[in-house]
Amino acid sequence: MDRFHHKPAVKKSTLIIGRQPLIEAINAGRGIDKILFQQQVSGENIGEIRRLAKQHNIPIQQVPVEKLHSFTRANHQGVIAFAALVQYIDLQQVIDHVVGKGEIALFVMLDGITDVRNIGAIARSAVCCGAQAIIIPDKGVGALNEEALKSSAGALEKINVCRVNSLMKAVDQLHLNGIKVFASEMTAAKNIFEVDWSEPACIVMGSEDKGVFPPLMKISDGNIKIPMIGDFESLNVSVAAGIILYEAMKQRLRL
Repeated sequence: MDRFHHKPAVKKSTLIIGRQPLIEAINAGRGIDKILFQQQVSGENIGEIRRLAKQHNIPIQQVPVEKLHSFTRANHQGVIAFAALVQYIDLQQVIDHVVGKGEIALFVMLDGITDVRNIGAIARSAVCCGAQAIIIPDKGVGALNEEALKSSAGALEKINVCRVNSLMKAVDQLHLNGIKVFASEMTAAKNIFEVDWSEPACIVMGSEDKGVFPPLMKISDGNIKIPMIGDFESLNVSVAAGIILYEAMKQRLRL
């Protein structure tokens, strides 16, 4: 599987310290995981950083100055950012690329999954089963840090990662592009093998404790479940994702 853009070699987490260095990094196309602002920060370039953060779906967090000092004693000007270890790709660009190659879209959307080891394991299954992209929100999901990359065994370097500011809007975008969305839910009426996975599809996986956000389930094309023998509570989310992805791959290989 090729990614939409070439992925540079993974490096250790790096801090971007100060206002102008952060603006230059974003404008140069460097991925940013999040920005920390000192509380009540104002003045030169802050408005520009906010504009760029909104444009690139980069979350901003307001923190006490002591928090910034805990990362660096350099002159941070009230601003520190964490460089991303993965390169985030625009969702529409990935859709266009997949369609342009004549492939059938198979995406995975992660809602509220905070355990980075699960995210890494899901990425491995996604790559092995032919999925082209993982969609994550800019808040409420585990950071794609060194542990996530290690858990993925390199898979996060081989799959497109799309970070969006709203999963609800992302579903609308998928629908506009003819991609059906199915939410995994253990009490759903439809089994995973009853879905026609030969069509463009996106699988939504929620956290093990809360499941998929109800409004997200409501706008999905259907809720699906993995049939299980016995009354055991549920599967680990990465295992469940792997089973659903395998069913999709199995159907597609019969085409």
